[in-house]
Amino acid sequence: MNNSVTVAEIKRRGMAAIEEGLRRGPVHIIKRNKSAAVVLSEAEYLRLTGKGPSVAPGMTALQWLLTQPSAGTREKDDIDATLAEERNW
Repeated sequence: MNNSVTVAEIKRRGMAAIEEGLRRGPVHIIKRNKSAAVVLSEAEYLRLTGKGPSVAPGMTALQWLLTQPSAGTREKDDIDATLAEERNW
């Protein structure tokens, strides 16, 4: 584990010790000479849990938008009628 930080170093340097390590990837936290935890960047965590944006390399904004599931429940006719009412003021 070449990207590791000890608990003692975290106590001494605080979050700066972890942030420095995160620039090189996941950081292994060493406690009593054993790996106790791994700290990931937020982006890496979201990627691993599948909660992050699903962006493929080279994907345009329009392509990404078209891959998103629809969340609306209104029909097109209902939306058109509402817009027509709003425009007739």
